[in-house]
Amino acid sequence: MNALEQLKTMTTIVADTGDLQAIARLKPVDATTNPSLITKALTHPDKQAMLADTLSRFSGDIDAVIDDLTIQVGCDILALIEGRVSTEVDARLSYDTEATITKAHEFIEAYAKAGVDTQRILIKIAATWQGIEAAKQLEKQGIHCNLTLLFGQHQAVACADAGVTLISPFVGRILDWQKREQDRQDIDVSEDLGVQSVKRTYQYYKQHGYQTQVMGASFRSTAQILALAGCDLLTISPNLLDELSTITDPVVQQLSADMTCEPMKKVSLDAQAFSNAYEQDSITQALLPKGIDGFIQAREELAQALRALSR
Repeated sequence: MNALEQLKTMTTIVADTGDLQAIARLKPVDATTNPSLITKALTHPDKQAMLADTLSRFSGDIDAVIDDLTIQVGCDILALIEGRVSTEVDARLSYDTEATITKAHEFIEAYAKAGVDTQRILIKIAATWQGIEAAKQLEKQGIHCNLTLLFGQHQAVACADAGVTLISPFVGRILDWQKREQDRQDIDVSEDLGVQSVKRTYQYYKQHGYQTQVMGASFRSTAQILALAGCDLLTISPNLLDELSTITDPVVQQLSADMTCEPMKKVSLDAQAFSNAYEQDSITQALLPKGIDGFIQAREELAQALRALSR
């Protein structure tokens, strides 16, 4: 078996793309989307009729158009996979608990109206304190959540206590930060702070019996991916999935629930403790607001493209 085939025996593989052709070819279990990926999907010639129809139905309400297109692309993806699709809440709502909950319900209702089993939907929310609080309430209502833009252990702890279904720690963005801070071009995977962060969170969850799953995300290389073989899930871009399929070396499992590791004290955070931990975490301070801004910018670029088409 090649490296990708071996990896699939120990980890659930998620496609980090909205490219329907890539999803059909790669056959991941789950898939995830965001505005940038949806923008790419909608440039395909086959989607132009759907795009025109959606623009005409919502009479220039671009936010409604984006939400509707998000659901349509999500439905298209679900037709190609056996598992779940993560659907992202507008990042402008990242610090508004009630607005996030409202938007999540709108998405779930839209999927249900489209005939989708809503257990196959993960609502994707930025891992701010307000986002985690929204996810806590949504999970109690049976709506499953994927908490994204996760960089710090305090975020991971709060997500587990909130009972969220899934977290997405961003391995590659942490490595990018590390390279800038340490002024290094190359960092061996053994020193990679992004890989270390995922391993620490995975071990903490397994030690304390949390059901929240860990999905490593934002990879820069196959070395990072293989260093996390055995993680609950890994979301991987098509180019890296293709690269893994060309590797024939044996893949060694790096993570499993029954692996012994150093005991980690169980902690619990209220809003103030979470805020204090954030203020002491330079990586999260640098990357969480930037990540939210990037998601907002991606949505705005999609909105601008749609406005141009509607003229």
